[in-house]
Amino acid sequence: MATATATTRPLGPAAGRLARRPAWTGASVAAIVLGGVMCHTVEVTRKLLTEPGNPGYLTPRAVSAQIAALKWTQPRYADELLAAYDGAVDYRSTPAEDYARAQITYQTADGRQVVAEATTSWSYVGPGLRIACDVLGPEYSLEWNTQSSEAKLFIGRNLERAQEAGEDLLEKQNAETGLMPVLADEAFSYGYTHEDRHIAEAFAAGRRPDETLDDGLVVTELLMAAYLSAETGRTVLLPAEGLEQFVPQVASGTWDPTALPGAAATS
Repeated sequence: MATATATTRPLGPAAGRLARRPAWTGASVAAIVLGGVMCHTVEVTRKLLTEPGNPGYLTPRAVSAQIAALKWTQPRYADELLAAYDGAVDYRSTPAEDYARAQITYQTADGRQVVAEATTSWSYVGPGLRIACDVLGPEYSLEWNTQSSEAKLFIGRNLERAQEAGEDLLEKQNAETGLMPVLADEAFSYGYTHEDRHIAEAFAAGRRPDETLDDGLVVTELLMAAYLSAETGRTVLLPAEGLEQFVPQVASGTWDPTALPGAAATS
């Protein structure tokens, strides 16, 4: 089994002043928690469970998911978003999820079942971006957490100029004081260095990269199945009829974050 978690507050008011675009809106599913963050955790777990050199090793069979609005629909935080995006993002009238959880059951090429779990959130308050993963096998386990760095720095409240804006130590940093993990090479820790090198070398050599649009299609199907499961409160068995035409309530602006799974969409 593979579990992955990405928790962060990626686009708060400070970021909004730098990039004023409605990235939080449900109409842009690729920019919200399940659609825009869980796509990474879903693919990481899928790759970790795949037999090396055998891209067709896993077949998705079932998806169970949940979404919720735990923080940013509260009046105080909804007002922050409204102000940060000059009125373009209004979570009082058109909310999107800030928490998502999904469990995906795959069938392997040799007939076994393996399970992947993914959790993502924009409600996390901590030093900054946190990516954690666990892999559990019959005779092994693997885990990592990007905030478990070798070096940590504590910044006291009375340090001169500590509260002034400066270069962050960590992506999506939430505070200027307190205990901060120090990553020697963030781009390396998040995989960007190897990803960029691999894709550039593949294009230069004219060969197919390890990650292709076919993988993107699989992930998109899994995300849509996750939205469908979250809305209906039921496990979605794959392949699912009508999934290609399915539009999540979050994307259509009809999602009611106070309703229980399976409730009708708002008009």
